[in-house]
This record gives sequence, structure tokens and C-alpha cells, in this order.
Amino acid sequence: MTGKIDFVVPWVDGGDMEWLEEKKKYTVNKGADNSVNRYRDWDNLQYWFRGIEKFAPWVNRIHFITWGHLPKWLNVNHPKLNIVRHEDYIPKRYLPVFSANPIELNIHRIEGLEEQFLYLNDDTFLIQKVNPEDFFKNEKPNSMIAACPYICQNDVFAKLIANDLGVLNKNFNIRQVLKRDWKKWLSPKNGKRVLMTLMMLPYPGFTGFVNTHLPNSYLKSTFETVWKKENKILEETSANRFRSPLDVNQHLMKYWQIAEGKYNPVNEEKIGHYYQIGRDDEKLIKDINQKKYKMICLNDADMSVDFEREKEFIKNMFEKILPEKSMFEI
Repeated sequence: MTGKIDFVVPWVDGGDMEWLEEKKKYTVNKGADNSVNRYRDWDNLQYWFRGIEKFAPWVNRIHFITWGHLPKWLNVNHPKLNIVRHEDYIPKRYLPVFSANPIELNIHRIEGLEEQFLYLNDDTFLIQKVNPEDFFKNEKPNSMIAACPYICQNDVFAKLIANDLGVLNKNFNIRQVLKRDWKKWLSPKNGKRVLMTLMMLPYPGFTGFVNTHLPNSYLKSTFETVWKKENKILEETSANRFRSPLDVNQHLMKYWQIAEGKYNPVNEEKIGHYYQIGRDDEKLIKDINQKKYKMICLNDADMSVDFEREKEFIKNMFEKILPEKSMFEI
């Protein structure tokens, strides 16, 4: 049995002049990530809402996180929509923030948030019907368990994951976790990634997990627990206005749920896929035509792409899948 499930999505209008002026007031620390592609708007959020309405009508509530700006077309009076401004839930001492990490790590403070919620970025879209059981079963989150070697890369995200793993290894003994949950770790439901997990078993700690760039299923109580046990690093991360290599991020919460055994093994790669805009366009169209996945993540990782051309390409693609306005649009 699965109870109520909320969706949470953050959004920023990178072209909002007031927001840009606010952002300019603060100095970016050395090593912090302030890339343009963290903020630029692809003008496709309406398809995010159309996909939710058409393919996940069972959602309890959508918590739409914003600095304060809103799309002009958004129906703010929709009964399932909760507009959440940063000051509504992020402690005042951290504001303003321009990093996703404080925005994500404080989600549990959103008033009225259900215990079970799905965290989605605005670059992840539903393109086929999904069921609550795709994300939660027996009131536990679904998660693919795929251990992998952590390879140190010279980018901020890789350093965040390393920090997450450091916190995890501090709080959990992998041998005890494996002894308790070996059936989950080696479940065929994790797909072919089980082979990689087997290769990593001899190592003495958590070495890393495959991150699928898809929505994460969370329990609000997990956030509350981690804040109690690791308050210092979460406070420090929340105080960083821009993404810093010293941060942890929301994946820590997913890893914590895995270490506690509060999850159901699933093969996430069967229901969704990650595409890099500009690099994977042909595969994207092919997979959509074949209805291969229920969800797609369109990641903006390459600053060299022709932004306007790619934006038009994506909008035309979505118009074929989701041409009708949703009730979330005026």
C-alpha cells in the first residue's frame, strides 16, 4: 500500500532582472560553481506540468519552489499547486541562496509536505503513464542499488558526491549494511548493475553509487534524521550562496536511506533515461518514438551548444507529445 505522494520541483528564471541584480550583490567564492547553464531558462516548464497532469494525475500536491518569480502562464490557483518561495521554508540566516544545495537540503521544512515525496528537477519530464508504485512501495522509497568506484574528477559535483560518501562512511559500517540487506544489494531488480556492485564488495567502505539523473523518492523523516546527526555540515552547506566543493547535496539523503535499508530495489534505468542536450538529440527522438522510457532528463551540460536552436528543437519535440494545455496553465 502506498500513501499520499507529493512532488517537489525547484525553478529559477535566469533572465529575471531583479534576480540577476540580487545575485550580483554577492561575490562568488573561489572554486564555487556559478555557471550560466545552472540558471538559463529553456522555456519548456509548461511541458513539465502537462506531463504531470496527463501521466501522474494521482499526485497529491506539487510544491513549486521559486526565488519569487513565476511563469506568466502559471495558474497559481490550481488546487494541487503550492507556491513555495525561498523565504517560506529556508531559514532566514541562509538567504539569499543561488545554489541548489541549500534549496534541496531544507525541503523537509516546507509546510504541509507529505512524508513521501518525489524530488524532480525541472529538466525531467514524464512522457508516459507512471504509477505511485514506480516510486514507492509499502511506504518505502524505490531505489536502484548500484555500487561503483568513486573516480575523483576536477568538478564541483564530483566533490559533492565525495563529501556525501564521507558522511555516509562516518555513520554506517558497510559490512553491517551488507549483512542485513545483501538480498537487496544483489537483487536482480537492480538490473545488470549488480555485476558492478559485486566487483565493489571487497572494498572496506561505501565507494560510490550510480546516479541516474532521474527523480529521487524520499521520506521527509530521512531529512530530519540527517539534520539531527550531521547538523554542522548541513549548516555549512546551507550557508554557501553558490555551490561549493565543500558542500554535500541531496544525494546524501538517498544514500542514507539505502544505508538504513529504507527502500525497495528497482531498476531505475528501465523507466527513465538521461540525455545531454546537443549530444544525444538523435537517440532522444528515437527512444521517444519507440516509447522506450516513462521519463526523460534533458541535461544542460554543454555551453557550446546553439542554445536558441536546441531550445526550438526541444519545444517542437514536446508539442508532438504534449500539445494540449494543462489546467496548470492560464
